Amino acid sequence: MLKSRDLILALAILALLAGIALRFPAFVMPGNLAAVLTDTSPLIILALGQMAVILTKCIDLSVAANLALCGMIAAMLNGLGVPLPAILLAVTLLGAALGAVNGLLVWKLNIPAIVVTLGTMTIYRGVIFLLTDGKWINAHQMSEGFKAFPRMVVLGLPMLAWIALIVVAGMTLFIRRTGLGRALFAVGGNPHAAVYTGIHVGKTQCAAFILSGALAGLTGYLWVARYAVAYVDIA
Repeated sequence: MLKSRDLILALAILALLAGIALRFPAFVMPGNLAAVLTDTSPLIILALGQMAVILTKCIDLSVAANLALCGMIAAMLNGLGVPLPAILLAVTLLGAALGAVNGLLVWKLNIPAIVVTLGTMTIYRGVIFLLTDGKWINAHQMSEGFKAFPRMVVLGLPMLAWIALIVVAGMTLFIRRTGLGRALFAVGGNPHAAVYTGIHVGKTQCAAFILSGALAGLTGYLWVARYAVAYVDIA
């Protein structure tokens, strides 16, 4: 068991928590741990999407720019009076579409993922600047319902934390219980062997980018609503 990286990491985290708790007991109080979970929830969601891409031996450098663009679109749609459910659907689909651009370039043109996403990272942030002329959308320009949803407390946790936990559970099921989830490991572990088992490497990598983009798009709304500001350089 001591050869397990996951176990060693878990023990290291527990040791750090114990050490901090001895010096600052308030750190491990339930309320503070809930606040830490809430603060890290956007990063948890982004990391899970990035994980899917990394499993296929690719990388997505554009997730933060995707988040920023989708967050700005969410704020602009809110300014136009679009209902919140429609905003959530729109930014998730937009994020997936931006991820699909990355995936298709990697798959169809065989361009290295790091080159593709380095370029789209700049393009996506440039699109924000073109849409807004570099201006910010601030808290007073957002509706109360738009800002309140991530902060709404359910069973002691804000909705932002619950969404992160739901994504964690969903990704766990996806990775362990679906053919596509297992294909991610196969493509990253040995793409040539994956082909012989009937797995399409390019399509699998593209699907990973789409998943990463969709989660980045969702996080775009959550980030902007939580911090009540949208501008070119967020995230």
